[in-house]
Amino acid sequence: MAAIDDIRTYHDELTAIRRDLHAHPEIGFEEQRTSDIVAAKLAEWGIEVHRGIGGTGVVGVLRKGNGQTAIGLRADMDALPMEEANDFAHRSQNPGRMHACGHDGHTTMLLGAARYLASKGDFNGTVNFIFQPAEEGLGGAEAMIKDGLFQKFPCTFIYGMHNRPGLPVGQFAIRPGTMMAGGAFFDIEITGRGAHGARPEGSIDPVVIAAQLHTALQSIVARNVPPADTAVLSVTGIEGGDAFNVIPQTAWLRGTARTMKRTTMDLLEGNMKRLATHIAQGFGATATVDFRMLFAPLVNDGAETQAMVEAAAAVVGAANVEANGPSVMASEDFSFMLEAVPGAYINIGNGDTFGSNPVHNQYYEFNDAAIPLGSAMFATLAEQKLPRGVA
Repeated sequence: MAAIDDIRTYHDELTAIRRDLHAHPEIGFEEQRTSDIVAAKLAEWGIEVHRGIGGTGVVGVLRKGNGQTAIGLRADMDALPMEEANDFAHRSQNPGRMHACGHDGHTTMLLGAARYLASKGDFNGTVNFIFQPAEEGLGGAEAMIKDGLFQKFPCTFIYGMHNRPGLPVGQFAIRPGTMMAGGAFFDIEITGRGAHGARPEGSIDPVVIAAQLHTALQSIVARNVPPADTAVLSVTGIEGGDAFNVIPQTAWLRGTARTMKRTTMDLLEGNMKRLATHIAQGFGATATVDFRMLFAPLVNDGAETQAMVEAAAAVVGAANVEANGPSVMASEDFSFMLEAVPGAYINIGNGDTFGSNPVHNQYYEFNDAAIPLGSAMFATLAEQKLPRGVA
């Protein structure tokens, strides 16, 4: 029996797990209930369980045969700090928390693969099921790596997956090389001199400086980044002052930067600091820049991309796997794991009608029809990478 056929027999059970996780979302490094459920299910299926990796992370270890190759299969567990607008029965019960990116589905798909591989998986080697906390900009991948993830659970290869709204259920998409952008957040604080709003000559107005700096920052991509490279620099907030008749002492800008290369990210950071410092000085003020790279560019290994293509094709047919899909400016901290271990990351269709609301949207919902497909892809990948008869 193929993995997909076996997993479909307990699709309803997996759906119930997914909806329970959706109803009880937890944000980064607070995934205690979620990790309790993950650990309990892995133990129930006879998988060795390790907890507290990188905070609330869980790793399940499954060994069969005498093979020395080990692969890692990774899913993220955290939700977002936002309100849900859906009104179905399993909507979020935690105010200000929502699974708006489908990590409830990712966790469930990996659990489905773990159940199949533990009971009927035909492979020789080790599978490490990596359930990661805090993917949404809080550094969960790096926390697990710094906590010795790959020393405690060595992986020859590692693989991840994310749902894609708009891509039909039953389809997968991936690309070799750089698939997702590196991402950074920044805060700029401008300190001038406050004064009465009727006496601006006594001030060094940080709001004026913030406006000038906002415009100048747009020149970095337009005039410093080579046209063949890809970069985005967006100021997403400006704050300063809280009264009509007061010129404030301080103003702030914040935003995000995205690039496909680490060197381009360094260029953005250096030029941002140069502009902020000297524009502020030109007005007699000071500026400090806090630039934080939260995500490295996600780069798929060529051979492991092909391995995922073949596994997905075995589940849904080659015609339903886009092997050279688009790169995107969104970011994913699985990139840090791919910097440490060769591997790849694939998108699974979440639907082009139901399930097509974008991620991070208050009406987003993971499409449960994708669960057995994602579980079977992971399971098939493990069986193909760790074949019987190979020690």
